[in-house]
Amino acid sequence: MITKKLIIVCVFTLSMMQMKTSGQVVNFNPDQYQKDNLIYQDDFSTDLKNWIAEFQPSATSSVTIRNGKLVIDVQGGATFWLNKKLSGNLLIEYKRKVILNNGPNDRLSDLNQFWMATDPRNPNLFTRTGVFAQYDSLLLYYVGFGGNTNSTTRFRKYNGKGDRVLMTDLKDKTHLLEPNKEYSIKITVYNGLTKFFVDNVEFFSFQDPEPLYEGYFGFRTTKSRQEIDDFRIYTLK
Repeated sequence: MITKKLIIVCVFTLSMMQMKTSGQVVNFNPDQYQKDNLIYQDDFSTDLKNWIAEFQPSATSSVTIRNGKLVIDVQGGATFWLNKKLSGNLLIEYKRKVILNNGPNDRLSDLNQFWMATDPRNPNLFTRTGVFAQYDSLLLYYVGFGGNTNSTTRFRKYNGKGDRVLMTDLKDKTHLLEPNKEYSIKITVYNGLTKFFVDNVEFFSFQDPEPLYEGYFGFRTTKSRQEIDDFRIYTLK
């Protein structure tokens, strides 16, 4: 009886997750989504007034603009939040690379991101110091691209109750990082379906039975040096 119940629960859980990954190559199709309005853009050419940095200060850690790019160069964990709450159907896109060039924090790992993030217990999301475990209680979507020293690429949904539900874990070379390569990242949120693309190739697609309709976007990493540019957010029709 217990075995039957366990099987039923497992089947129900799998069907509810409706998680699809790139066993076959699925390209980003701009005709699939109709851009409506450009609601935010940042070329990181002037200042960071619309961003909030959470990281532990050290002599070798900084988040700054350098040569017209956002540079996150940190010894430990860091989250860099856009301070504008997002909602509805969205396309978020940007360019990003992990730098390896003998810097003190250079490490090929953790091109990570949070989106549609909220704190169920606090209307002020920005209360943390960059330590990864501090974010466990949030409600959000997360992709860790090349995490754990570039050994995994994972999609998770944080359920706001302390559970970081692992939907998919990709470990093949095609889904891991290359040093000093600029990636084009696209994230879509559309009627409960969220997708994550790298260089227009779909890595993850998740039809959420309990969709997140609003929240904040944040760049996330742990001990690395990264450059980010051409950040754009569009509404989708």
